[in-house]
Amino acid sequence: MVHPPVPSDTLLPGQSEEDFRGRVEAALAAYLETRRADAAAIGPVFAEAVDALVGFVLGGGKRIRPTFAWWGWQGAGGDPDGPTAAAVLQAISALELIQASALIHDDLIDASATRRGRPTVHVEFAGRHADSGWSGPPARFGAAAAILLGDLALTWADDMYADAGLAPDVVARAADPWRGMRTEVLGGQYLDVLTQATGDDSPGAALRVDRFKTAAYTVERPLHLGAELAGAPPALVSAYRRFGADIGVAFQLRDDLLGVFGDPEVTGKPAGDDLREGKRTLLVALALERAGDGPARAEITGALGDPDLDAAAVERLRGLFGELGAVQAVEQRIAALTGAALDALTTAEIAEPAASALQDLAIRATRRHA
Repeated sequence: MVHPPVPSDTLLPGQSEEDFRGRVEAALAAYLETRRADAAAIGPVFAEAVDALVGFVLGGGKRIRPTFAWWGWQGAGGDPDGPTAAAVLQAISALELIQASALIHDDLIDASATRRGRPTVHVEFAGRHADSGWSGPPARFGAAAAILLGDLALTWADDMYADAGLAPDVVARAADPWRGMRTEVLGGQYLDVLTQATGDDSPGAALRVDRFKTAAYTVERPLHLGAELAGAPPALVSAYRRFGADIGVAFQLRDDLLGVFGDPEVTGKPAGDDLREGKRTLLVALALERAGDGPARAEITGALGDPDLDAAAVERLRGLFGELGAVQAVEQRIAALTGAALDALTTAEIAEPAASALQDLAIRATRRHA
């Protein structure tokens, strides 16, 4: 069944960031409401499960991916007041369903208990199982529900994009970034899992994960998608992709620092969770590289991946990362990547106000506190 585009009166965004986020969320809410009816036709219990997915999608988030796609489209000549704006906004809002799928699966893979200050999907459904006294292990049921709902979000992302009402030639033109983005984020997730399993603590391995797990689908491919939707010339696509790859990695490096040093009240996740999960981030890789064969290396490797790591141990690791110069090195890498990204923007003609907006987004994405 093909679902009609969401009514355009919910999709014509103003230029303010807050208004744009609201329009994206309105588009998502309207589309998901039509899909809930499909779920209810299967059965009320499935509709209840879908309600949890809807709550997750609409329960927060910066809407970074649609924002980059929107400005990429405008920078390539897209008209926010033109006749195709509604279709474009619905199409790029579907990026949030890819994000939801990635987060739900990532939380399961990492055994994370909270996301945005709330129980993760697998934890929520394990709790439903336990509270209801159903048979079998609650954790296995929670994992199954998270896998299925994450898959559903990815399926509905394709559906929402296809149902947006874009012209066939536009869909064909934008097929490469849409297809590439979905493959890259899954490939990056696998690289992340493999890196942890093999214990590869090299900086190069950490940066490869950052490049494909985060940068490609957070900034680079959304910009690429927006550019292709507008029919951008190759020079602009190339500039966008260089900008997006660098800012996307810098974004993840900031995330890595926040995972260790961030305020849980602001980030919505316990401080030190990346360490408990054994994440081989660039921060960790550089600390180990600088520690050599000394006692600091043994202390870091002994703590990394310990699910019972307490606050005092996390604080000790924070101190070691600082003493070894790893924190400063990551900050320098963020600054260098941001500078290179901003330089890339100067190599192509980008329409205003998109050019200024992208510069501002680059700075804020890499200096944020959550």
